[in-house]
Amino acid sequence: MNYLAILGFTLFVLITIIIYSIWSRIRHLTPSNDLSWVNENKYTAYAEINNDEVVLKNIRDFNWRTTKDFDERWIEKKFKISDCTKIWLVLEYFYPTRRPIAHTLLSFEFKDGTRISCSIEVRREPGERFSPIKGLLREFEIMYVWATEDDVIGVRSRCRKSETHLFEAIILGEGNQCRMLESYLKRTNQLNAKPEFYNSLFNNCTTNIASHVNDVYPGRVPRAIGVILPGLSPKLLKRNNLVKLRGGSIKEEMKINQIETRARAWDQDSDFGETIRNVDS
Repeated sequence: MNYLAILGFTLFVLITIIIYSIWSRIRHLTPSNDLSWVNENKYTAYAEINNDEVVLKNIRDFNWRTTKDFDERWIEKKFKISDCTKIWLVLEYFYPTRRPIAHTLLSFEFKDGTRISCSIEVRREPGERFSPIKGLLREFEIMYVWATEDDVIGVRSRCRKSETHLFEAIILGEGNQCRMLESYLKRTNQLNAKPEFYNSLFNNCTTNIASHVNDVYPGRVPRAIGVILPGLSPKLLKRNNLVKLRGGSIKEEMKINQIETRARAWDQDSDFGETIRNVDS
Protein backbone atom coordinates (compact mmCIF):
# COMPACT_ATOMS: atom_id res chain seq x y z
CA MET A 1 0.00 0.00 0.00
CA ASN A 2 1.56 3.36 -1.05
CA TYR A 3 1.72 6.45 1.11
CA LEU A 4 -1.20 8.15 -0.67
CA ALA A 5 -3.41 5.14 -0.02
CA ILE A 6 -2.35 5.06 3.64
CA LEU A 7 -2.98 8.79 3.96
CA GLY A 8 -6.39 8.45 2.30
CA PHE A 9 -7.38 5.59 4.58
CA THR A 10 -6.21 7.50 7.65
CA LEU A 11 -8.21 10.58 6.62
CA PHE A 12 -11.28 8.39 6.00
CA VAL A 13 -11.00 6.91 9.50
CA LEU A 14 -10.54 10.34 11.10
CA ILE A 15 -13.48 11.83 9.20
CA THR A 16 -15.64 8.84 10.19
CA ILE A 17 -14.70 9.30 13.86
CA ILE A 18 -15.43 13.03 13.71
CA ILE A 19 -18.81 12.49 12.02
CA TYR A 20 -19.74 9.82 14.57
CA SER A 21 -18.71 12.08 17.46
CA ILE A 22 -20.75 14.98 16.09
CA TRP A 23 -23.74 12.68 15.54
CA SER A 24 -23.42 11.38 19.11
CA ARG A 25 -23.44 14.93 20.47
CA ILE A 26 -26.44 15.88 18.30
CA ARG A 27 -28.27 12.76 19.41
CA HIS A 28 -27.85 13.93 22.98
CA LEU A 29 -28.86 17.55 22.47
CA THR A 30 -32.12 16.82 24.25
CA PRO A 31 -32.34 14.76 27.46
CA SER A 32 -34.98 12.05 27.55
CA ASN A 33 -36.92 9.90 29.99
CA ASP A 34 -38.04 7.62 27.16
CA LEU A 35 -35.01 5.40 26.57
CA SER A 36 -34.16 1.85 27.56
CA TRP A 37 -32.72 1.81 31.10
CA VAL A 38 -30.93 -0.63 33.37
CA ASN A 39 -33.27 -2.31 35.85
CA GLU A 40 -32.30 -0.19 38.85
CA ASN A 41 -33.00 3.02 36.89
CA LYS A 42 -36.12 1.75 35.14
CA TYR A 43 -38.63 4.13 36.74
CA THR A 44 -38.46 7.76 37.79
CA ALA A 45 -40.05 8.54 41.13
CA TYR A 46 -42.79 11.14 41.45
CA ALA A 47 -44.77 12.54 44.36
CA GLU A 48 -48.46 13.26 44.65
CA ILE A 49 -48.43 16.22 47.06
CA ASN A 50 -51.61 17.40 48.75
CA ASN A 51 -50.53 20.14 51.15
CA ASP A 52 -48.74 18.16 53.90
CA GLU A 53 -49.77 14.72 52.65
CA VAL A 54 -47.54 12.90 50.17
CA VAL A 55 -47.77 9.67 48.22
CA LEU A 56 -44.32 8.97 46.79
CA LYS A 57 -44.34 6.43 43.96
CA ASN A 58 -41.69 4.30 42.25
CA ILE A 59 -39.53 3.90 45.35
CA ARG A 60 -36.85 1.29 44.71
CA ASP A 61 -36.73 -1.55 47.24
CA PHE A 62 -34.36 -4.10 45.73
CA ASN A 63 -32.98 -7.02 47.70
CA TRP A 64 -29.31 -6.96 46.65
CA ARG A 65 -27.26 -10.14 47.06
CA THR A 66 -24.53 -8.80 44.77
CA THR A 67 -24.48 -5.84 42.38
CA LYS A 68 -25.68 -8.19 39.63
CA ASP A 69 -27.93 -10.54 41.63
CA PHE A 70 -31.03 -8.94 43.12
CA ASP A 71 -34.78 -9.18 43.55
CA GLU A 72 -36.55 -6.25 41.92
CA ARG A 73 -39.33 -4.48 43.78
CA TRP A 74 -40.90 -1.02 43.49
CA ILE A 75 -43.14 0.39 46.22
CA GLU A 76 -44.90 3.58 47.25
CA LYS A 77 -44.91 5.36 50.60
CA LYS A 78 -47.42 7.66 52.24
CA PHE A 79 -46.17 10.23 54.73
CA LYS A 80 -46.53 13.78 56.02
CA ILE A 81 -43.80 16.28 55.19
CA SER A 82 -44.20 17.76 58.68
CA ASP A 83 -43.29 14.38 60.22
CA CYS A 84 -39.70 14.61 58.98
CA THR A 85 -37.42 14.96 62.02
CA LYS A 86 -33.85 14.29 60.85
CA ILE A 87 -31.64 14.23 57.78
CA TRP A 88 -28.68 11.89 57.33
CA LEU A 89 -25.82 12.26 54.85
CA VAL A 90 -24.08 9.30 53.22
CA LEU A 91 -20.60 9.78 51.75
CA GLU A 92 -19.45 6.92 49.52
CA TYR A 93 -15.90 6.64 48.22
CA PHE A 94 -16.57 4.32 45.29
CA TYR A 95 -12.94 4.69 44.13
CA PRO A 96 -11.28 4.52 47.59
CA THR A 97 -7.83 5.16 46.08
CA ARG A 98 -9.07 8.32 44.30
CA ARG A 99 -10.17 10.36 47.30
CA PRO A 100 -11.55 13.46 45.55
CA ILE A 101 -14.18 11.35 43.74
CA ALA A 102 -17.16 10.28 45.83
CA HIS A 103 -20.94 10.08 45.92
CA THR A 104 -23.30 11.69 48.41
CA LEU A 105 -26.94 10.97 49.20
CA LEU A 106 -29.46 11.94 51.85
CA SER A 107 -31.81 9.93 54.01
CA PHE A 108 -34.90 11.46 55.63
CA GLU A 109 -36.10 10.19 59.02
CA PHE A 110 -39.69 10.49 60.29
CA LYS A 111 -41.35 10.64 63.71
CA ASP A 112 -42.23 6.94 63.61
CA GLY A 113 -38.57 6.00 63.05
CA THR A 114 -38.97 5.05 59.39
CA ARG A 115 -36.55 6.45 56.84
CA ILE A 116 -36.39 6.94 53.10
CA SER A 117 -33.33 7.82 51.03
CA CYS A 118 -32.77 9.81 47.88
CA SER A 119 -29.69 9.36 45.73
CA ILE A 120 -29.07 11.87 42.93
CA GLU A 121 -27.23 10.00 40.19
CA VAL A 122 -26.86 9.24 36.49
CA ARG A 123 -29.60 7.30 34.77
CA ARG A 124 -27.85 4.56 32.82
CA GLU A 125 -28.79 2.80 29.63
CA PRO A 126 -27.87 -0.91 29.25
CA GLY A 127 -24.12 -1.28 28.74
CA GLU A 128 -23.28 2.17 30.11
CA ARG A 129 -20.85 2.65 32.98
CA PHE A 130 -20.44 5.85 34.93
CA SER A 131 -17.42 7.93 33.99
CA PRO A 132 -16.65 11.42 35.36
CA ILE A 133 -15.35 12.39 31.91
CA LYS A 134 -18.47 11.16 30.11
CA GLY A 135 -20.46 12.97 32.77
CA LEU A 136 -19.14 16.22 31.30
CA LEU A 137 -20.25 15.34 27.77
CA ARG A 138 -24.04 15.07 28.03
CA GLU A 139 -23.82 11.28 28.07
CA PHE A 140 -26.16 10.75 31.02
CA GLU A 141 -29.49 12.01 32.24
CA ILE A 142 -29.77 12.87 35.94
CA MET A 143 -32.34 11.25 38.21
CA TYR A 144 -33.49 11.32 41.83
CA VAL A 145 -33.52 7.70 42.97
CA TRP A 146 -35.82 7.34 45.96
CA ALA A 147 -35.21 4.05 47.75
CA THR A 148 -35.27 2.21 51.05
CA GLU A 149 -32.07 2.42 53.08
CA ASP A 150 -31.37 -1.30 52.83
CA ASP A 151 -31.50 -0.87 49.05
CA VAL A 152 -29.59 2.30 48.23
CA ILE A 153 -27.25 2.39 51.25
CA GLY A 154 -27.11 -1.40 51.49
CA VAL A 155 -25.90 -2.00 47.94
CA ARG A 156 -23.06 0.47 48.53
CA SER A 157 -21.98 -0.78 51.94
CA ARG A 158 -22.67 -4.50 51.52
CA CYS A 159 -22.12 -5.32 47.84
CA ARG A 160 -19.54 -2.86 46.52
CA LYS A 161 -15.90 -2.32 47.39
CA SER A 162 -16.78 1.13 48.62
CA GLU A 163 -15.88 3.04 51.75
CA THR A 164 -19.17 4.33 53.11
CA HIS A 165 -19.79 6.87 55.89
CA LEU A 166 -23.06 7.92 57.54
CA PHE A 167 -23.34 11.38 59.14
CA GLU A 168 -26.23 12.94 61.03
CA ALA A 169 -26.80 16.37 59.56
CA ILE A 170 -27.08 19.51 61.66
CA ILE A 171 -30.23 21.38 60.66
CA LEU A 172 -30.29 25.07 61.45
CA GLY A 173 -33.69 26.73 61.48
CA GLU A 174 -36.88 25.20 62.86
CA GLY A 175 -38.66 23.04 60.29
CA ASN A 176 -35.90 23.27 57.70
CA GLN A 177 -35.62 19.48 57.54
CA CYS A 178 -39.23 19.47 56.32
CA ARG A 179 -38.52 22.23 53.82
CA MET A 180 -35.55 20.22 52.54
CA LEU A 181 -37.78 17.19 52.02
CA GLU A 182 -40.37 19.30 50.21
CA SER A 183 -37.66 20.85 48.03
CA TYR A 184 -36.43 17.37 47.09
CA LEU A 185 -39.94 16.20 46.22
CA LYS A 186 -40.61 19.21 43.99
CA ARG A 187 -37.31 18.71 42.16
CA THR A 188 -38.15 15.03 41.73
CA ASN A 189 -41.42 15.96 40.05
CA GLN A 190 -39.66 18.51 37.83
CA LEU A 191 -37.24 15.87 36.54
CA ASN A 192 -40.04 13.37 36.08
CA ALA A 193 -41.78 15.89 33.82
CA LYS A 194 -38.73 17.50 32.19
CA PRO A 195 -35.46 15.51 32.19
CA GLU A 196 -32.01 17.12 32.42
CA PHE A 197 -28.47 16.08 31.66
CA TYR A 198 -26.14 15.10 34.46
CA ASN A 199 -22.92 17.12 34.65
CA SER A 200 -19.96 15.89 36.69
CA LEU A 201 -19.11 19.41 37.86
CA PHE A 202 -22.27 21.49 37.85
CA ASN A 203 -25.29 19.17 38.04
CA ASN A 204 -24.19 16.25 40.19
CA CYS A 205 -25.16 14.65 43.48
CA THR A 206 -23.48 17.18 45.77
CA THR A 207 -24.14 20.37 43.83
CA ASN A 208 -27.84 19.53 43.93
CA ILE A 209 -27.74 18.81 47.68
CA ALA A 210 -26.02 22.16 48.22
CA SER A 211 -28.68 23.88 46.11
CA HIS A 212 -31.47 22.32 48.18
CA VAL A 213 -29.78 23.34 51.46
CA ASN A 214 -29.22 26.90 50.27
CA ASP A 215 -32.78 27.03 48.99
CA VAL A 216 -34.11 26.62 52.53
CA TYR A 217 -31.21 28.30 54.35
CA PRO A 218 -29.43 30.76 52.02
CA GLY A 219 -25.65 30.70 52.30
CA ARG A 220 -25.53 27.59 54.48
CA VAL A 221 -23.25 25.76 52.03
CA PRO A 222 -20.57 28.03 50.52
CA ARG A 223 -18.99 27.67 47.11
CA ALA A 224 -16.10 25.30 47.66
CA ILE A 225 -14.08 22.59 45.96
CA GLY A 226 -15.68 20.08 48.36
CA VAL A 227 -19.03 20.63 46.62
CA ILE A 228 -17.63 19.98 43.15
CA LEU A 229 -15.43 17.11 44.37
CA PRO A 230 -17.42 15.58 47.26
CA GLY A 231 -14.60 13.30 48.30
CA LEU A 232 -12.95 16.44 49.65
CA SER A 233 -16.07 17.51 51.55
CA PRO A 234 -15.32 16.26 55.12
CA LYS A 235 -13.36 19.40 56.05
CA LEU A 236 -16.15 21.53 54.55
CA LEU A 237 -18.73 19.60 56.59
CA LYS A 238 -16.80 20.25 59.81
CA ARG A 239 -15.84 23.85 59.08
CA ASN A 240 -19.44 24.86 58.34
CA ASN A 241 -21.03 22.84 61.15
CA LEU A 242 -23.03 20.73 58.71
CA VAL A 243 -22.74 17.37 60.49
CA LYS A 244 -22.54 16.11 64.07
CA LEU A 245 -19.15 15.06 65.37
CA ARG A 246 -19.00 12.54 68.21
CA GLY A 247 -15.24 12.08 68.25
CA GLY A 248 -14.30 15.74 68.28
CA SER A 249 -12.48 15.76 64.96
CA ILE A 250 -13.64 14.95 61.46
CA LYS A 251 -11.01 12.22 61.25
CA GLU A 252 -12.38 10.53 64.36
CA GLU A 253 -15.96 10.92 63.12
CA MET A 254 -15.06 9.32 59.80
CA LYS A 255 -13.71 6.33 61.70
CA ILE A 256 -16.81 6.05 63.92
CA ASN A 257 -19.35 6.44 61.11
CA GLN A 258 -17.83 4.04 58.57
CA ILE A 259 -20.57 1.44 58.17
CA GLU A 260 -19.45 -1.44 55.90
CA THR A 261 -18.67 -3.85 58.76
CA ARG A 262 -22.02 -3.25 60.43
CA ALA A 263 -23.88 -3.37 57.11
CA ARG A 264 -22.35 -6.71 56.13
CA ALA A 265 -23.23 -8.15 59.54
CA TRP A 266 -26.93 -7.26 59.05
CA ASP A 267 -29.13 -10.33 59.57
CA GLN A 268 -31.72 -9.21 56.94
CA ASP A 269 -34.52 -9.50 59.54
CA SER A 270 -33.80 -6.59 61.86
CA ASP A 271 -34.02 -2.94 60.81
CA PHE A 272 -31.10 -2.18 58.48
CA GLY A 273 -31.09 1.50 59.42
CA GLU A 274 -30.76 0.74 63.11
CA THR A 275 -28.01 -1.79 62.41
CA ILE A 276 -25.77 0.66 60.57
CA ARG A 277 -26.34 3.34 63.23
CA ASN A 278 -25.43 1.03 66.13
CA VAL A 279 -21.78 1.92 66.67
CA ASP A 280 -21.48 -0.79 69.35
CA SER A 281 -22.42 -3.63 66.95
